Amino acid sequence: MFISPAYAQAAEGGANNALFQMLPLIFIFVIFWFLLIRPQMTARKKHQEMVSNVRRNDVVVTQGGIVGKVTKVLDDNEVMVEIADNVTVKVVKATLSDVRTKPQPAANENEKK
Repeated sequence: MFISPAYAQAAEGGANNALFQMLPLIFIFVIFWFLLIRPQMTARKKHQEMVSNVRRNDVVVTQGGIVGKVTKVLDDNEVMVEIADNVTVKVVKATLSDVRTKPQPAANENEKK
């Protein structure tokens, strides 16, 4: 008589509640996509393009910090880099971190005179 009967409550809409629980995870993924994943993909694509366009007489920097001049492009994966007078090394293209030589603009006719 001192104990009152306990009745179960009606269940709420489970589908609506699950959507609100997943919404923060989706929001976090969207933030990660635009702040981390997408910029990394564009940087990797830019680096691959830069490395594939390496040609003779370009000044390059390896990931180890060695600065040298490309003397010969051997194949799609390797180049010969001159790091000192009469010292050349074979370098894998994927280890190139920077290509420093940029094409020079053509001189105008007025500048030649």
